[in-house]
Amino acid sequence: MNLTISGHHLEVTPALRSYVTDKLDRIMRHFDQVVDVKVLLTVEKQKEKERRQRAECNIHVKGNDMFAQSSHEDLYAAVDDLVDKLDRQVGRHKQRIQDHHHAAPKRLM
Repeated sequence: MNLTISGHHLEVTPALRSYVTDKLDRIMRHFDQVVDVKVLLTVEKQKEKERRQRAECNIHVKGNDMFAQSSHEDLYAAVDDLVDKLDRQVGRHKQRIQDHHHAAPKRLM
């Protein structure tokens, strides 16, 4: 898995980097076919403080690309919400690719 964490208008500290990687390990536990992950953490200059910190993520898995974003007044809370959204998307993708068809019962004549 290729993991890229970048920051826009903020410096990505080692503590923030380790927090994001620990949270993304939850997705890797549920689905192991993740090819590439790109995380963008931004601080926007808005007057609304509750939506100033934003986290975005692009995930490339085998057969699909997924995107999620989250805004919050705290960057760590934005990352938590982002990972929750991605976890739901990955779970749905995993259910879609699994084979749900069962063999038809044989008829006795």
